[in-house]
Amino acid sequence: MTILADLRSRTNGWHRPSAFAAVALGVLAVLCVAALLLDQRTLAGAPIWAKPLKFAVSGALYFATWSRLVSLLPRFRRTAAWLTNLLVLIFAAEYVLLVFQAARGHASHFNNATPQDALIYNVMGKMIMGLWVATLVLTVLVVFTKVPDRASSWAVRAGAVLSLAGISLGILMTSPTAQQLAQWKTGGRPDMVGAHTVGLADGGPGLPILGWSTEAGDLRIPHFVGMHALQALPLLAIGLLALASRFPRLRDDVVRARLVLLGAAGYAGLTALVTWQALRAQPIVHPDATTLGAAALLVAAVGLGAWATVRVR
Repeated sequence: MTILADLRSRTNGWHRPSAFAAVALGVLAVLCVAALLLDQRTLAGAPIWAKPLKFAVSGALYFATWSRLVSLLPRFRRTAAWLTNLLVLIFAAEYVLLVFQAARGHASHFNNATPQDALIYNVMGKMIMGLWVATLVLTVLVVFTKVPDRASSWAVRAGAVLSLAGISLGILMTSPTAQQLAQWKTGGRPDMVGAHTVGLADGGPGLPILGWSTEAGDLRIPHFVGMHALQALPLLAIGLLALASRFPRLRDDVVRARLVLLGAAGYAGLTALVTWQALRAQPIVHPDATTLGAAALLVAAVGLGAWATVRVR
């Protein structure tokens, strides 16, 4: 009871159901790490419990952020709370199906191997559509919310919009590959419909835990990068505010707001860059000269913009 009371006191000023969901997913992430150590099975070249671990960590960040944002809304808070409760229920149901498939040693996404697998994937797809719609409405509410600090206000707005765009990029993974289409044309029935790897079949060498392909393009990267703008940009605003005590120029909220907008533009550019790289079947760890040149231009543009913002009075 003491632990529960302490947890309740810590969630004052937060939307409690999503705050508890974030905590629960954090606990599940720890359990997934234990499962990784105890269960050595792999699926498509990756540890069987890696995907549940990634979803738990990502979901914990997602709900912790929305829990705080919903509590800041001056209007429509009840509507936002209802939508966030819906998000918790949808994600919980999807996560149960994800863990169920992992425990069976079956792929949860793109799996069309058996009628049961196809049904689970279809249900999960509809859940994701519901999650996207609820997130869209929450994003609209956040965009029209005024936060006293300008930098924080723009960070929350831009982060929510870019996060929704990142979630939307997941649709790129659902299209059948050329090989899968060829199977259909010859009268076959592919076991998998859709893929996250571009240029090679799913299941090749990848980064530890993340699993992102080291030999081809991987559409999970832009999905991940874009989705977590919701955390990255508010953290930028918090960081700038913390630095204001050491750098007088940052005490001006207009300067901090401009830097946040530059950061948002740079983050959008980064999301576009890794999307472009993945669609060109290029692994994240082996960028070519064109990708490196585009990245250098992006860094230079954001850097010069930041320098000009801080220097100009």
